[in-house]
Amino acid sequence: MQTRPTQMTTVSSILEKLRVRKQDNEFIIKDGQFTTTNGKMYSPDDLKIIRTFRFEGESDPSDSSIIYLIEANDGLVGYSMDAYGVYSNHDDDGYDDFIRKIPVEEREEQEIFGS
Repeated sequence: MQTRPTQMTTVSSILEKLRVRKQDNEFIIKDGQFTTTNGKMYSPDDLKIIRTFRFEGESDPSDSSIIYLIEANDGLVGYSMDAYGVYSNHDDDGYDDFIRKIPVEEREEQEIFGS
């Protein structure tokens, strides 16, 4: 998956921007698909990654994380968050394989956040 990672101030600043826009839907892996609080199940073909943000811990590698902003084919926008490499939050739940199958259509922050 080729992405153009960017550095934004903090994880919390991104999550706050999503909350303000009512797009703070967390996509989580369940039964081999992504779901959110709406209960709908999404396959990789139903989704696209519209922005990727990487955060690197300055003093502790376990602070390194990635946020994928995701848009579903029904218009729902949300995010999925994970830690890097060995610090991943996902053992053998299929998350890594699933996220790699989602098409990437990187958008500029202005398109997403309107700023």
